[in-house]
Amino acid sequence: MDKVLVVIDGNSLINRGYYAIQRPMITKEGIYTQGIYAFLSMLSKIRNDYKPTHMLVAFDRKAPTFRHLEYDAYKAGRKGMPIELAMEMPILKEILDAMGIARYEIDGFEADDIIGTATKMAEDEGMHSYIVTGDRDALQLATDLTSVIINKKGMTEFKLYDDAAMIEEYGFDHEQFVDYKALRGDTSDNIPGIPGVGEKTATALIKQFGSLENLIANVDQVSNQKLREKIEDGSMSAMMSKRLATIVRNVPMDMEVSDFEIKDQDTDKLIDIYTKLEFKSYLAKLLKDENSGPAVKSKDTRKDVFSDYSYPEIQVLSDRSEALNVLKDKEDIYISFETDNDHRSKPGISEFYILTGNVFYAFDLADLNGFVKEAFDKKKVRLSGFSLGRFYYFLIANNVDVRDITSGFDPSIAAYLLDPSSKERTLEDLLLEYFHMKFGPKDKQLDIFGMASKERNHTEERNKLCGMYELSLLQAKEISDSGLERVFYDIEMPLIKVLASMEAEGFRMDPVALKEYGKMLKEHISSLENDIYSLAGHEFNINSPKQLGVVLFEELKLPAGKKNSKGYSTNAEILEKLAPDHPIVARILEYRSYAKLNSTYVEGLLPLVADDGKIHPHFQQTVTATGRISCTEPNLQNIPIRTELGRNLRKVFTASSEDNILIGADYSQIELRVLASLSGDKTLINAFKEGHDIHKETASKVFGVPLDQVTSIQRSNAKAVNFGVIYGMSQWGLSEELTISRQEAEKYISDYFKEFKDVKAFLDRCVSGCKATGEIRTYYGRRRMVPEINASQYMVRQLGERLAMNTPVQGTAADIIKIAMNKVYERLAEEVPEAKLILQIHDELIIDTPLKYKDKVSSILVECMMHAADMEVSLEVSRSEAFNWYDLK
Repeated sequence: MDKVLVVIDGNSLINRGYYAIQRPMITKEGIYTQGIYAFLSMLSKIRNDYKPTHMLVAFDRKAPTFRHLEYDAYKAGRKGMPIELAMEMPILKEILDAMGIARYEIDGFEADDIIGTATKMAEDEGMHSYIVTGDRDALQLATDLTSVIINKKGMTEFKLYDDAAMIEEYGFDHEQFVDYKALRGDTSDNIPGIPGVGEKTATALIKQFGSLENLIANVDQVSNQKLREKIEDGSMSAMMSKRLATIVRNVPMDMEVSDFEIKDQDTDKLIDIYTKLEFKSYLAKLLKDENSGPAVKSKDTRKDVFSDYSYPEIQVLSDRSEALNVLKDKEDIYISFETDNDHRSKPGISEFYILTGNVFYAFDLADLNGFVKEAFDKKKVRLSGFSLGRFYYFLIANNVDVRDITSGFDPSIAAYLLDPSSKERTLEDLLLEYFHMKFGPKDKQLDIFGMASKERNHTEERNKLCGMYELSLLQAKEISDSGLERVFYDIEMPLIKVLASMEAEGFRMDPVALKEYGKMLKEHISSLENDIYSLAGHEFNINSPKQLGVVLFEELKLPAGKKNSKGYSTNAEILEKLAPDHPIVARILEYRSYAKLNSTYVEGLLPLVADDGKIHPHFQQTVTATGRISCTEPNLQNIPIRTELGRNLRKVFTASSEDNILIGADYSQIELRVLASLSGDKTLINAFKEGHDIHKETASKVFGVPLDQVTSIQRSNAKAVNFGVIYGMSQWGLSEELTISRQEAEKYISDYFKEFKDVKAFLDRCVSGCKATGEIRTYYGRRRMVPEINASQYMVRQLGERLAMNTPVQGTAADIIKIAMNKVYERLAEEVPEAKLILQIHDELIIDTPLKYKDKVSSILVECMMHAADMEVSLEVSRSEAFNWYDLK
């Protein structure tokens, strides 16, 4: 195999990668990692694309180079490396060492000089080299044997230059690039060049004279007198600039080309580093070839706490009576299972395993569905397992009485609470992260006896379930150490069954009414199309941003932003600003709204109707960083209600029968009540206790008018300020919201904080506390890591401060609605089992109940919601009842 050398400008690549990832990456231990993560992504791409046999990563040192000694203004004014990135550099070097990749740095020279020297050494041996950098200075090194790969953008966009590519783009070769730079200078390195000579002039001069020296020697041939004078006056500056820009190719390196050969990597060392950095994807790649059979598991990787725990033998049960007898007396079990929960038909279960005490059972039964239903019906048991909600859904959807089943431990919920900003992880992800256990795909092939593959799968499932048990013990300690016990055991674990019950119950939908609604929508859409064509003066594709941009900004001459390669931007934010300028814009916004309603909620809902005539949405409790429940397939929390046509969609959702009714209740201004309680602001607290209209009260104080003279506009503006404070809205955001000047918005906020001083003090405490710890908590202890709070970039840091201000309020409100749901579910199961909680949407709960129980159910719902939290400001709940969701005001 031909030898290939890749030389990387380490500082350049990690710096570009650091800024390519907008959101800070930080581990639970507070280690910043985004630069390393990006560098490794680019390194992986380069290795895959160019298959190097030899590699070298060159780094700069802080010590001054010969360039600084010659010209003390060299690189003066360049922004220093952010402290977060500086913290990552030693770790990156440690990773390169473990990878077997050579690295080098030396006082007095820059990384470019090391790169130039290394590639010269390779050229002398006839070896092809690739230089990877974000700095175009390296283009002077592009030859037939050395290619320069410039990182153009992000982590994936690179461009390769050799001598031919240099001539094609610049019109001159690599040797002339340094002359070109000497003429035009370089502001990033503070190389002066010749004042007044720019890119075009420098290019023309190089093409005419070939080199800087030849230009100076023949300056009299420059026809433009002013230019000639600039060159004569700036010749000394240009010569110095050339010396500064020229890459040295004879650095005294104590290495040979053979030292650049990639060595065997230290896998154990990389595992330790990637685990510490929480690089789960890199860890998975590292181990993907390590284990294709049973899970890798050793004392070291399982941590000392499990040194005495041995995995049990596998007991396969194929007799139904024996299997039922085994489960009969077990009150605390860990389960592993596979279901086909698609929410459109009765779910089934295809695999089932349990770990109880120190015995592992695999159930190999003909009627696994029937066995599991019978085994758990009315059973008093404490269940632990990964994604328990799917198992509860199977049981409840198959009419199994689960009232006596309690939730013990679910590692998916624990992982979410410990790191709510991380993406959802599978059990395999967590076992890899904690114990370096790796599992291959399930073996579906059977030998002629149908046994070998089953045994392999049983072994794999045993290892996985035992690993989950060990994982639960570790996570339980982490939950305790992190102060998350109340949230985990009292709120989230009971909620698993509640959400599964809501999914299984579903929400009845009238398909005929939905089709009629779709027909009405299409009529409105058609009418709007005609209006838009009339206002534009011709027909065009309204859904094409390119065609729409031409109509709005070229034909109708509306003010546009910058035009890019794809045309003009026509997003909602831009169109909303243009709405006052032309009536066509309002029609387009309305058209888009109705088109989305049709595609998402008419054409999108019909395929989701299950065999029982209901929609069974998924409620997810491990997705949002704030703790709110999200809803998918479909997202019933996001049905538009600002327009009457949007609200009309709710008419298709009804009670489950003519003898039933929907009862709804929602919290009144819960976030403001939470803010009052958490801040202890007496003015705000008293306003709530005295039953005042809080927005009117705010308007009165902020605008300095008597309460009975507050106008509707002032109240509306005060409402925006109230909620803006909760979300950490800046004066710019408020000015956009209210269409007022920034100065007015700034005064609104300033006046608000003068009147509500303790709110300001509370928000300041949230920010300062978050800066000190890197996290923020709700009233109940739910935490959110906010790495953005200490970012060096201003905009990112501002985002962190907003998160620090709004998370305690939003998160506490989310906790309260969850507590209420748990209370409502338990009371209904105990007192009115025929009534079912079917939907949670923001601060509202909806129950489907037989008419004869409606008074009792209403009382339970309101009582549970009002007493979900014991805070200084009491919770207020408004209740309504109706046959369909639309009338549930």
